[in-house]
Amino acid sequence: MPSPAHPAESRRTFAIISHPDAGKTTLTEKLLLRGGAIHLAGEVKAKGERRRARSDWMKIEQQRGISVTTSVMTFERDGVTYNLLDTPGHEDFSEDTYRTLTAVDSAIMVLDAAKGIEPQTRKLFEVCRLRDVPITTFINKMDREARDPFELMDQVAEDLALDVTPVTWPIGSGKDFKGCYDLVHDRLLLIGAEGSQIIQVEGLDDPILADHIPEDLLEMLQEEAELAREACPKFDLEAYRAGTLTPVFFGSALRDFGVSRLLDGIGENAPSPRPQAAELKGAEISIAPTEEKVSGFVFKVQANMDPNHRDRIAFFRLCSGRFKRGMKLKHARSGKSMAVHNPILFFAQDRELAEEAHPGDIIGIPNHGVLRVGDTLAETDGVRFTGIPNFAPEILRRVRLDDPMKGKHLKKALESLAEEGVTQVFKPILGSNWIVGVVGQLQLDVLKTRIEAEYGIAVDFETAPYETARWVASNDRNGLDALSSSVPSAMAEDGDGEPVFLARNMWELNHQIQNHPDIRFTKARERA
Repeated sequence: MPSPAHPAESRRTFAIISHPDAGKTTLTEKLLLRGGAIHLAGEVKAKGERRRARSDWMKIEQQRGISVTTSVMTFERDGVTYNLLDTPGHEDFSEDTYRTLTAVDSAIMVLDAAKGIEPQTRKLFEVCRLRDVPITTFINKMDREARDPFELMDQVAEDLALDVTPVTWPIGSGKDFKGCYDLVHDRLLLIGAEGSQIIQVEGLDDPILADHIPEDLLEMLQEEAELAREACPKFDLEAYRAGTLTPVFFGSALRDFGVSRLLDGIGENAPSPRPQAAELKGAEISIAPTEEKVSGFVFKVQANMDPNHRDRIAFFRLCSGRFKRGMKLKHARSGKSMAVHNPILFFAQDRELAEEAHPGDIIGIPNHGVLRVGDTLAETDGVRFTGIPNFAPEILRRVRLDDPMKGKHLKKALESLAEEGVTQVFKPILGSNWIVGVVGQLQLDVLKTRIEAEYGIAVDFETAPYETARWVASNDRNGLDALSSSVPSAMAEDGDGEPVFLARNMWELNHQIQNHPDIRFTKARERA
C-alpha cells in the first residue's frame, strides 16, 4: 500500500464482539498469528501452560476458558498497524465492552455458523450502532454443521437492519467444508494440509475449479455464489463506514482458515482513526486525528497485571497529535500537568516501552491511582472527551469482611477496582457496610477472586435491601437535602462522591420520583 500522508491513516483500531462460545478468543489468537505477532497460537513463555490463550491472561479467565477483561494487542502487517481489542464476550461484562467500543474505529462481529445471531451479539451490536461503528461479519465454525449461508445473511439483514455483502462464499460445511470462493478477487481459498491454498481463476465457470472441488459441491457453489452476487448489494465503502452495510467473511478460526482474508479486509476497508466528540470549556467540539496537539482519553484501568509489582495501568486511546515519551499533558479532571515517562505498548500482558505513538494507538500509562476511566489527557487546556458513562447496576450486594481489622484495606481494594470499572462502589450515608453494584453474577465471582488474590482479603457478599440505584441531581440543593431527610437510609455516595439513591424496589423509586419532581433520577452518569 502507498505511504500514508499522515501516520494515523495506517492505523486500524478495532474490537471483536460476539456471544460467548462463538470463537472470539480463538479468532483473536489466529489474527495475531496471521499478523506475525506470535509463532504458535495459544503459546506462552511458561512451559507448563503452553495451551493457555495469550489474550486471556487473568487467572479466572484461564480457569473458566472465557474472556472477562479487555486485552489490547498491537501488531503490524503489510504496512498497517493493527490495534486489536479483545473484549469480554460474557454479558455480565457488557459495561467493560461498552467502554472499550468508545476507543475503537470498527469492529468484527463473530457469529457461530450453527447458531447465527445470539442475544449477547445483538446487545453488543446495538452499542456499536449507537456510535455508528462499522461492522465486519465473520461467520465462524464452518467446519462444523452449519445453517444455510443465505439464511445466516438474511438473519443479519433482518435482525440488525444491515445491508449484507458476502466477500467470500463457503464451499460446503461440516466435514465437507473445503474452503471458500473469493467473490471480490475470483480465486479459490482452499483448506490444505499445510494451511490455506490460493488458486487464481477466471470466474465461477473456469474449468480449473473441477480439479479442486467435488462435482456436487462445485454445482452448489456456482449456483449459490452467482445468486449471492445478483441478490446482494455490491460492497459500498461509504455505506460500510457509515455503519449501514456489513461485508461477510466465512471461515473457521480453529482451523485457521479465512483469517488472513478477514485481516486483509480490515486493512483495506476499515476506517483509520475517526474524529472524536469532546468539550472545550463547555462547548461541544470534534477533535480530528490530524490536529497537531496531543489529546486522548482513558477507557480502561487495569491493576495488578503484574502481581509482583502491584502495577496500575491506564489504557489510553490517542486521538490526535504525535505523542512522545516524556511529554507533559494536562489532566483535565484535576487541572494539573503530568509527565508520561514510561508509556507502554501492549501484547496481552507483555509490554514494551513506547517511544512515540500516533492517533488510533493504545498505550498504557503506569500510575498510582491518578488516572481513572473517562479521564482526558491533552496538550490543550480545557479539553474533555465525552461519551464514557457509568450505568446503573442490576445487582446490589453488601460486602461482608471476614476480618474486621482489614476495613481500611478493603476500602482501598474496592475503590481501586471501582476505578478500573470492575464494579461500582456505594458508601451508604448511614451504616458502615460497603455496597457493590454489578451487571451480572459472574462479576461478583471475579470481584471476590481478585480481592482475595491481589489484596489478600477474604470477603463474601450478602443480599442488600436494595434492588436498583439511581444518581440524583438537582439545580436546587434544598431538593437533595429534602430527599436525604425523608429517606436517609437509602442515600449513598459513589466512588466519586456523587449522591446516589438506593431503591428497595421499582415502586419505591417511582414513588420518590413523583414526590421530588425537581430532582433528576438517572440510570447513567458521564464519567469524570
